[in-house]
Amino acid sequence: GYPSRAPGESTWSAGSAGASGSAGSRPLQPIVDPEQARAICLNQLAWAPRTRSQLATAMRRRGVVAEVADAILVRFEDVGLIDDAAFAAAWVETRHTRRGVGRHKLAQELRNRGVAGDLVRSAVNALPVDTERATALALVNRRLAATAGQPAAPRARRLVGMLARKGYPAGLAYDVVREALRTEGEELPEVDLPIEFELDEAGLEPSGSN
Repeated sequence: GYPSRAPGESTWSAGSAGASGSAGSRPLQPIVDPEQARAICLNQLAWAPRTRSQLATAMRRRGVVAEVADAILVRFEDVGLIDDAAFAAAWVETRHTRRGVGRHKLAQELRNRGVAGDLVRSAVNALPVDTERATALALVNRRLAATAGQPAAPRARRLVGMLARKGYPAGLAYDVVREALRTEGEELPEVDLPIEFELDEAGLEPSGSN
């Protein structure tokens, strides 16, 4: 099974330190010992769950030959130490619950970690629409006070843009902002579509987002 540390809450840090050696160091010697390759993967998994792609990258950086790496990956999948479907499901749950990340950005994050497209879609589609809407509304409500007193149009753009950077679909973001402003007696004005939404709708991650 996976360690208790949730995916998305750690980096490669100590698990990959020295993977490529310091500048000017000797070239890596090819690793042909399966036990060495296994230890590299277990060290990575001790820090946090990893995808198949991430473990393959870790072994490649350490010089594990392809045949040995492939065998280790197959073995780890057989015993459940690699489970990209479980990784994707946990990633969506953790990142949405703890960080309020929307489905577009969640999908991009999983793709960046080498998760296959069908597994990404299954994990993201498992996020209930009502849950995503409630999270988006909570994010907007926390920002309302900071935008109080601003003209309606720029206020709406700021709130909608915030949701865009979090990875929320355009239609959902506009609906949520409209609902939040309506509670203060304001109607959402006509605003231009933020560039973030154009990127989201194309399946790309907005630059500079967190």
